[in-house]
Amino acid sequence: MNWGVFEGILSGVNKYSTAFGRIWLSLVFIFRVLVYVVAAERVWSDDHKDFDCNTLQPGCSNVCFDHFFPVSHIRLWALQLILVTCPSLLVVMHVAYRESKEQKNQEAKEEHCRRLYPNPGKKRGGLWWTYLLSLLVKATVDVVFLYIFYRLYKNYTLPVVVKCEIPPCPNIVDCFISRPTEKNIFTLFMVITACICILLNLVEASYLVGKRCREALLSRSERSRRETRRCRSIVHHASCVDEQHNFKSGGQVLPEARYKPATVLVPTGSQKAEEVLS
Repeated sequence: MNWGVFEGILSGVNKYSTAFGRIWLSLVFIFRVLVYVVAAERVWSDDHKDFDCNTLQPGCSNVCFDHFFPVSHIRLWALQLILVTCPSLLVVMHVAYRESKEQKNQEAKEEHCRRLYPNPGKKRGGLWWTYLLSLLVKATVDVVFLYIFYRLYKNYTLPVVVKCEIPPCPNIVDCFISRPTEKNIFTLFMVITACICILLNLVEASYLVGKRCREALLSRSERSRRETRRCRSIVHHASCVDEQHNFKSGGQVLPEARYKPATVLVPTGSQKAEEVLS
């Protein structure tokens, strides 16, 4: 496998990632891919050849090795690295699709027409969901492989000696693993880096969701403020129109509160009697 080409393809994701995503990419390629290519392959290259059992029974060592090591660490790690980095390609493919669609839209219409995607690499709409889905898939893949390693190799460690009694072994035989301490160190290193990658993916997913919720709240509050200002302006305009059309005096516009009708005093019955006697 040409890891250089693989790294070159995935490096395009770096342009569309957040700070957490860039840390994740650096961690994957420096502490996982590079360690896998440079050291891990050499450490596990002699795992079957140097698996010795204290018997000369033909086929006994092969059967015992297959029973205790059904899948090699190195092949599981290769599959894990491939599956954990494939979701990042979905983001690059989605951005490429946006760019192609934008280019076709510009060619079909005029040069200064409205753009479909002002910034194709900006995480909005479908690209935001694609990016979030890729983070969740990457974390899930790492969790699944950590569980597989735990089930195959208890506590992620290899014993120095294994006892095998599987036919065609004549009796209980002792089998010895090549360089178990060194292999345990590399195994724990890969497990720890996988856990850190899971944590980074979850933190980045939480950051994206929190940022989107914050933007939604700010947009809602800004919209409510605009509606409030609009309603106030409408009420103020309506009150001005009422003052101009309904209350006028001497050619001057008077507010409603200042306009008072003329009062007429009507004499009572006693007052009329007094006027007649006088």
